[in-house]
Amino acid sequence: MKPHKNRHFRTGIIGCGTIFPMHAESIKNVKEAKLVAVCDIKEDRARDKAKKYGCSYYTDYKKMLDEANLDVVHICTPHYLHMPMILEAAKRKIDIISEKPMGLNPEQAKKEIAAAKKNKITFGVIFQNRFNPGSQLVKGRIDDKSLGKLKAAKLVLTYHKPDSYYKKSDWKGRLATEGGGVVIDQAIHYLDIVRWLIPSPIKYVEAHVSERMHTFIDVEDSAEGIVMFKNGFYLCFYLINSYSFDDDPFIDIDCEKAKVRIVKDSAHIRYNNGRKEDAKPRSHEYIDYGDGVRDYWGYCQFNEIRDFYKSLKEGKKPAVTAEDAFKTQQLVWAIYESSKRGKRIYL
Repeated sequence: MKPHKNRHFRTGIIGCGTIFPMHAESIKNVKEAKLVAVCDIKEDRARDKAKKYGCSYYTDYKKMLDEANLDVVHICTPHYLHMPMILEAAKRKIDIISEKPMGLNPEQAKKEIAAAKKNKITFGVIFQNRFNPGSQLVKGRIDDKSLGKLKAAKLVLTYHKPDSYYKKSDWKGRLATEGGGVVIDQAIHYLDIVRWLIPSPIKYVEAHVSERMHTFIDVEDSAEGIVMFKNGFYLCFYLINSYSFDDDPFIDIDCEKAKVRIVKDSAHIRYNNGRKEDAKPRSHEYIDYGDGVRDYWGYCQFNEIRDFYKSLKEGKKPAVTAEDAFKTQQLVWAIYESSKRGKRIYL
């Protein structure tokens, strides 16, 4: 990749729904980017966002890709629309940053990566929780060997997604459009953190998913299992979206020299010799995404989006490449396949 010589990247966003502010406000605060167009099939929503950010709007994403002279496009649409939109943008040689998941399955993700490579574009995927202060601290201590041998981890996620959450959506809770439930939608970020932290490929996954509390959706609302890594480290996980409120997810890691807990954006390391180390968000490091943004999403979309544009400007790979995000897509797929087949899935 070559450094970008233009002053600003002309940027568009497809999808003006719930996650839109995280991207629009981030772009507004990135000096290398300028939001020039937005698109949504609901014209009133697209028009309102365009008015707020002083840009053009479209209701047909292909028309926006053809007419808006974009350098970069952000994909912020329902899961099932990610692949076709990514392929269309890649065909037009527009750099892409997409919300997770890359697609509904690894086959879709492979097609996207191949298209990006063929057209020589940069393709990033949003896994913003890697940029949290807690995640960054623990990653640093794993990399510098301060924690010693990594033994095992547990991930617990208990969210509240009542019937009304699914009833007000025209795509959530449906396998064909969401690709799954609590695993691919809510827990994928925390599964990604563990996979990214551990310096070893995954050996196998053994898991079970089920629909326990919801009766009219065809995706899972609970999941449990283990992920075994090739270096002997393993993750035990328990995931539900039928709890009574959105509790803070946590990851505990048992290490040779310390015990680690990552809770939401923060981390606490307690070394065996009594030393303590903590990391937590500091308000001045974050931007304001506006009203209605759910705090359990984390606030680091800006950090990742800023990194993406900085990487484009310098001609480098972004911190979260599509190739690396694909490994998390494989993990999600393996959880579903293990449950479906009733056996371990080796990667």
